[in-house]
Amino acid sequence: MESLGRFPDPFLEEIAGQPAALRRAGAAVADQLSVLERLAGERGKPVAFTGMGSSYHACYPAVTTLASAGASATMVDAAELLHFRRPALGPDALLVAVSQSGRSAEVVRLVEAVLEPERRPVVAAVTNGVDNPVAGGADLVIETRAGDELGPSTMSFAAALVALSAVARVLGGETPARAMEGVAADVEACAAVAERLLAFPVDEAMRLSEWLAGRASLVVLGRGGARAAAEMGALTLKEAARFPAESLESAQFRHGPLELAGPDLAAVVIATEVETRPLDLGLAADLSRAGAAVLVVTDGTVEPEPQVEVIATGPLHRLLSPAVAVIPLQLLAWRLAVERGRRPGTFTVAAKVTTVE
Repeated sequence: MESLGRFPDPFLEEIAGQPAALRRAGAAVADQLSVLERLAGERGKPVAFTGMGSSYHACYPAVTTLASAGASATMVDAAELLHFRRPALGPDALLVAVSQSGRSAEVVRLVEAVLEPERRPVVAAVTNGVDNPVAGGADLVIETRAGDELGPSTMSFAAALVALSAVARVLGGETPARAMEGVAADVEACAAVAERLLAFPVDEAMRLSEWLAGRASLVVLGRGGARAAAEMGALTLKEAARFPAESLESAQFRHGPLELAGPDLAAVVIATEVETRPLDLGLAADLSRAGAAVLVVTDGTVEPEPQVEVIATGPLHRLLSPAVAVIPLQLLAWRLAVERGRRPGTFTVAAKVTTVE
């Protein structure tokens, strides 16, 4: 493998680069006060968040936060919005288009399509850089400054969460200055926990592989904003290791898929939402009793449950906690790729940026 100092390959280096990416994105928010002030002028409008892949998944915490506070906030992936639901976007709406590259086919086409003068919503873009079609077609642009990234989304996902946390705070009623202060504090808390989880990445990745113990079925479960981590974890396992992991909303898993529980199943439960943490921990316990291998990632206190592995992050804000909760799944994906003889994080069928619909 190509040597990169203390990292054996670029993908592991990018995983380990997330604390720095979080801080860069936090600094970017601080530099974009004028953009946040313009965004504050759009408060009260129905807001639709959209994107594809990891950019779409990053929207869960912002939408959950705004909707739980009574705002009219929804999320629809850009393909569905483009082809089937675009008439719902009118001049009284705000569209938050998230695209890390700013070049994803469906998001580009959607931004172009909604520019019809008679029904044009306000478009706010969240992108990694501003020299791209999505940013070029938007009224407001919040740059994440995630930096260059070769493999599946790691740093760019974390940075998008930071930018979207600022969006959610401002649209939720905080002054832009107050939002910046909150984002800065949340970023530092998350970056510190991420550094702890990534202190010995190779050792931790091997431990997670031992937990999986060769099982071929893995499900990642989460609710609310935690769905960002669950969806991203499963996506990264598929992209980086070609491992067929699936993500489901935790409650949905009980409605039929629970029948999969048994010795052949591995389940990761992201239990970071305070409203539903007891339910998620109860599901984890039930899965373990059925013989499944269970890993719980939580920011709360967990009573020891036999045969359940626990990774505790400590309390983190809902808007950014998925950036930390997904790290164990990224490390597992890296290790599985190594064990399968793959160069971790490289694309052979898909591509880093999807420019064809």
